Amino acid sequence: MTATRQDADTAQLMEQILYEVKRVVVGQDRFLERVMVALLAQGHLLVEGVPGLAKTLTVKTLANTMRGQFKRIQFTPDLVPADLVGTRMYNQKSGDFSTSLGPVFTNLLLADEINRAPAKVQSALLEVMQERQVTIAGETHKVPRPFVVMATQNPIETEGTYPLPEAQVDRFMMKVLVDYPTDEEEYVIVERVTGPAVEVSAVASTEQLAALQQECRRVYVDPSLVQYAVKLVSATRWPDRHGLKELVPFITFGASPRGTISLVEGARALAMLRGRTYALPEDMTDLVADVLRHRLVLSYEALSQGLSADAIVGKVMARIPAPAKPLEHEKLAA
Repeated sequence: MTATRQDADTAQLMEQILYEVKRVVVGQDRFLERVMVALLAQGHLLVEGVPGLAKTLTVKTLANTMRGQFKRIQFTPDLVPADLVGTRMYNQKSGDFSTSLGPVFTNLLLADEINRAPAKVQSALLEVMQERQVTIAGETHKVPRPFVVMATQNPIETEGTYPLPEAQVDRFMMKVLVDYPTDEEEYVIVERVTGPAVEVSAVASTEQLAALQQECRRVYVDPSLVQYAVKLVSATRWPDRHGLKELVPFITFGASPRGTISLVEGARALAMLRGRTYALPEDMTDLVADVLRHRLVLSYEALSQGLSADAIVGKVMARIPAPAKPLEHEKLAA
């Protein structure tokens, strides 16, 4: 198959997936784009928004468009780690122990209201999100490929919630903020929900998704773009080295190297979604806030002045210019 034909087939498949999802979900184009980026880049997604904004519906509908396994875990305060990863069971008849695998053994895992469970339960996801495996009683079990975690959290109710540990938050490729729909979108939502139910067709298989993920890794990223990602992340750790001395009192900890990796992988996936085999600066700049907002630990001074992580990321981006667009001959040579 020629490269051009392969690109056309890829674009058509992603278009079919988006078409099926949008038959159910109204609006939320930006959120949906980020979900697709996470899928292609093999990253995990943290979604924050008030109840009723179709966060769960979007992920569930996307899972239905693929012939893969989808599981949903409702996080509650009484959950224990074994409820997620599984445990060893004793069989009285045979006198043997057998392993009962938990719901994390799936292709698309929806962790609903992840901040409702205590830290020990949230930490049960650490190994599976990074290594794509689970260790139960010293025995390692690989989860199916592809494997993506989509977690939701509610920002308005703080009673009975537990902040996510930093190590957990850092494993999420992006944190996406979902906002209310427009009046026009809400009108369509009401019509669609109160009308006949829409059946979503499965248009892709997990094998096709795995092939898309492999193809995504081949999207060309110019070294100047990688350098731009490194500078952005470095500026969140040592703002004074990048002429941002005024931000020093506001940042306790900056982003980790996972932030740099996520920027590059995200730019690749977004370029692929936009029908290109090479990444442009706008592919990266569009994702900077989503990739970095949850990785910054702000100081008390920043919080007392009402400064958000997004505002600080905005100041960093204003100071560090994006590189010029890759030249045509560079792109062809790549």
